[in-house]
Order: sequence, then structure tokens, then C-alpha cells
Amino acid sequence: MRSEPPGGEQGPAAGPDAQEPATGAAGTIIAVTRGDRPTAAQQKQQQQQPMPPPPSGPRPRRRRDSTRALALAGALLLLVVAALLSLAVGSRSLPVGTVWDSLLHDNGSIASSIVWDVRIPRTLAGIAAGAALGVAGALIQALTRNPLADPGLLGINAGAATGVVLSMTAFGLTTLWASVWFALAGAVLAGMLAYSVASGGRGGATPERLALGGAVIAAVFTGVSQTLMLLDAQTLDQLRFWSVGSLARADSQTLTTVAPFIGVGLLLALSLVRPLNAMALGDDSARALGTHLTRTRTLGLIAVTLLCGAATAAVGPLVFVGLAVPHVARMTVGADQRWTVPMSMLLAPSLLLFADVLGRVAVRPDELDAGVVTAVIGAPVFIALVRYRRVVPV
Repeated sequence: MRSEPPGGEQGPAAGPDAQEPATGAAGTIIAVTRGDRPTAAQQKQQQQQPMPPPPSGPRPRRRRDSTRALALAGALLLLVVAALLSLAVGSRSLPVGTVWDSLLHDNGSIASSIVWDVRIPRTLAGIAAGAALGVAGALIQALTRNPLADPGLLGINAGAATGVVLSMTAFGLTTLWASVWFALAGAVLAGMLAYSVASGGRGGATPERLALGGAVIAAVFTGVSQTLMLLDAQTLDQLRFWSVGSLARADSQTLTTVAPFIGVGLLLALSLVRPLNAMALGDDSARALGTHLTRTRTLGLIAVTLLCGAATAAVGPLVFVGLAVPHVARMTVGADQRWTVPMSMLLAPSLLLFADVLGRVAVRPDELDAGVVTAVIGAPVFIALVRYRRVVPV
């Protein structure tokens, strides 16, 4: 007699595709297929699930770099336009065609003499000084991690100006070559004093200490230079226009004298962009990434000293350029120093040349110094950026 399984009559024989009931987490009976074949309900559920996002790869980064490259190209085009305006506009305006013909053929005409002897040296000096001040501002803001820092924060501009004043009052030296060397000496002395004040005590030269020490040194050097000028009326007459900042007295000798110092400073600044990116993450993270903090800060101060000293000796202590231009650069290409420094190198001379051109035509036949125009125009623009767009962090 055949025995029946408990629980009643057995169904069809169990095969490889037979299903056994299984209880889910919520108590729901789920069909489990022994042959690993999904049921129709499971297939429908899989089809309704959203597709996973595509893996992030180098394509978004390439797109971002392409956008930044286009921004750099636009800044270069803006600099070319500013340079052409600087060659064409002045107390005697020249058509662009005449300027272009004078550039290609120096035929000894009055227009050619104006272009080659006056406006080309002035334009090139503006490009060199603007690039130096813009890059110096970007370096100072990155070194101190202070978006409101400028080359004057560490007292470097004040030291360079004091060196020029001292060369005229104490030694009677009025040549540009002497002014450059004394400006560099003053800038180096100011930078060394600011760094020594900041590096005392525990923790070394932190960004906060650099800013505070530089502010003290700047005040001391500014007081010294003002006192020297007030005690010597002749020196005051010679320096009152230079102290504002102007491209009007720039010539070919100016460019050849300051170009080597500015060139070395720019190359040194470009070599520091990767360590500066690491330092933006904090000192501990930068050390973990292999960045030598003391060496980076020292080389950065040397680069700022060379740039500010040469630019100040050539065109005077221009204000605002090194403060605002790095902000515009970071708004355009982001806080990556590999892009911020080259963008500042292109935008700052454009600003300086446009200010110089505006100063030539604002009060014809006289001229306004470029330092006055940059302060008058730049300050409201920077206030608007801070008020409506916020300060861009470093």
C-alpha cells in the first residue's frame, strides 16, 4: 500500500524548473526559481528600475579645461585690443590703418615716430608692469589665503618706493637703472622683515602672521618715504608724479631695464602653481601631498619681490591692479592656480592699458595718470563685485 505524503495529495513531480515558495522580509511569498530564470514579474521590475548614471571620467574635466582655454583666448584678444588702442589713441589720435602701416614700415614719418618712439615703449611697459602686478597679486592671495590681499599687504610696494626715494635723497641718483636696483633692495628688505616678523614663535610664517607682519612693515616704510620727501623739496617735485603711478615717462630704456627681473619673476611664479594648489587645502594636507611649505613660501616671496620691485621702479606704485584682477580671474576660470595665474597675467595689463588710454582722452590735451584712473574706476567696480557677487575665495 502506497503511503501519502503529509499534508494531503502531492502535486506534480518536482523538476529542475519547479518553484518553491519563500518568504520575503515583509512576509510576502516570493517565487524562487531553481533554474535561476527570473519570472515575468521580476523581469518587469528590472525593466522599471532607473539606469545607473554614466561613470564619471575625464570627459567633464576636458570640457571644463576647454572652457578655461577659451576664456584665456578671450583675455588674450582683449589684451590685443587694448594694445592697439594704446598705439592709436592719444593727444594725437592715429587711424588703425596708419598704426598698422607704421608697424610694418618705419618710414620716418611723424606718425611712425609717434608709434615707435613714444607709444610702443609705453604700451610694452604697461604690458610688462601690468602682468607683473597681476601675477604678484595672485601669488600674494594664494600664499596668505586671503582674497583681499594685494602686493602692498606685505610691505613690498612700500619698500620698493622707499628704496627709490632713498636713492634720490641720500645718493642723488636719478637714473632708471639706479631706481630699479634700489627698488629691488627696498622690496627685498621689506619682504625679509615681514617674513622674519611672521616666522617668530610657534607655527612659523602662517598666512595670518604674514598679513599682520606685512601691514606693520608697510606702515613703517610708508612713513619713512613720506618723511624723506617732505624734508627735500626737490625730491618731492621729482617724485610726486611718479608716486601716483604713470606710464607717461616710460621709454625703451625702461623696458630693457626691468624686463629681465619681470621675466624671472613670472617664470618663478608659473613654477609654483601646483604647490600653491596643494597649500589651498591647508598646511597639513599640503604636507601630506609632499609640498615643502617653507620653500614654496620663500620662492613665492622672491617672485613677488622681483615683480613688484621692477614694476614699481618702472611706473610707480600702482594701486588696485594686484587686488582686483585675481578676483576677476577666479570668477572666470576658477581657483585653480594653473589657470588663475595666466589669466591674471593677461587681464592686469589690459586693465592698465585701458586706464592709460582713458587718461589720455579724459582731459585733453592734458593727461590723467594711469594710477588715478585705475583707482577711480577700479574701486567702484571692486565694490560692486564684493556687494553683488561676493568675494571669490582663494
